Amino acid sequence: MAKRRRKKYRPTNFLFNRGHLKWKNLFVLLLAFFLVGYGVYELHQIRVEQEARAKMPSAKEQFIASVKPEAQAMMKQHHVYASITIAQAILESNWGKSTLAAKYYNLFGVKSDDPNNSKVLRTQEYVNGEWITINGRFQVYASWNASIDEHALLMVNGTTYNSQQYAQVIAATSYQDAAQALQNAGYATDPTYASKLISIIQKYKLDQYDS
Repeated sequence: MAKRRRKKYRPTNFLFNRGHLKWKNLFVLLLAFFLVGYGVYELHQIRVEQEARAKMPSAKEQFIASVKPEAQAMMKQHHVYASITIAQAILESNWGKSTLAAKYYNLFGVKSDDPNNSKVLRTQEYVNGEWITINGRFQVYASWNASIDEHALLMVNGTTYNSQQYAQVIAATSYQDAAQALQNAGYATDPTYASKLISIIQKYKLDQYDS
């Protein structure tokens, strides 16, 4: 008896149909592999960019780094707490972004009577229990360092009408006492000035620059 010839097995699946390649399905598979690979690459790039941004100093960190060296120098020379100087600069200048600080390098809202070296700008003052907006004449400086230097000398020498006005700021043994001494001496009209300074120092750990 003659043997029956066995039919050759021809697989049928996603890529083959009875031994014939399904080109359309192959294209779909290759496209899927490409899209998955591209997605993984994009996710990797996003992660790399996020890590790079995380390592970059923020605008606030950059501001602190800009004013810290001179604030520390003035502390060594005149015993004005660096944390107080930096906190005042942050509060008074809105992190160096106010017009007075950004354009005229006045970090502390220092006023002036000299029309040749000052600018008139709108400002807010706390008067009789409420905030009012007035025009004030403010000192113009050549740099932030110059503003910090004169701020320290103001603490040391006081005002023209009271040379001891800020003596307690110099004599303070903690930044908390220095902040309260500034408010007691009438440095600002804001009744919460001392607590704002202390809050800024604690939030950004500025007291680390006092040592």
